Amino acid sequence: MSTLVIVRHGESTWNQENLFTGWHDVPLTAKGADEARKAGQAMRDAGLWFDIAHTSVLERAVVTANLALTELGQVWLPVNRHWRLNERHYGALQGLDKAQTAAKHGEAQLKLWRRSYDVPPPPVGTDSPEHPVNDPRYRLLAPDQLPATECLKDVVARVLPYWYDVIVPQLGAGLTVVVVAHGNSLRALLKHLEGVSDDAIAEVNIPTAVPRVYELDRHFQLASPPRYLGDAAEIAAKEAAVRDQAKRK
Repeated sequence: MSTLVIVRHGESTWNQENLFTGWHDVPLTAKGADEARKAGQAMRDAGLWFDIAHTSVLERAVVTANLALTELGQVWLPVNRHWRLNERHYGALQGLDKAQTAAKHGEAQLKLWRRSYDVPPPPVGTDSPEHPVNDPRYRLLAPDQLPATECLKDVVARVLPYWYDVIVPQLGAGLTVVVVAHGNSLRALLKHLEGVSDDAIAEVNIPTAVPRVYELDRHFQLASPPRYLGDAAEIAAKEAAVRDQAKRK
């Protein structure tokens, strides 16, 4: 069997302000940093020990990984950072308040943009500061690889090559792997690993900084049901908070 753990980053400043974040780079809040440390403690208490870590290239995921690995006693761990693990790009919604967007466009339209599998929000132009072509960290990528907006189907299409080309060979070599990323890049991976349908994935909410453990067989299929580490009531409350973001004032 192989062990894979996925962790969503801790609360960011734009999570706190209830803004669409996407590829916009923002730091963790003090609460988010504390969540990251607790994730590391939970993994340590579960007896987990990793051979390699993966994060996106966004600060909130990178810092969450650093803080969690410090608590785990593995701050030295080799870490791969890749844009394919970035959050979903929210296009023209990036930087907008979720509740205000719901009030303006209606909750049904907002849910379609946030949660439908194949309907992206309106795109941004290449002249927008929110388009990744204007971010120097992506300067070595071909412009047509960089999204102006994404739906979850698009995120699945960019995450799975990284899964197959990078992570699967590591798991196949017997390495224990942790991936620290974002709500939607991890929903894309969860959808693949757990065989969640296009419709059902809309109701999956990944809580901040709660490790989810997968035991996989030699075919990289589930060998046992995946599980979150931590208090069930606290995890349920975090999932509900993610689900109800559009209702926050």
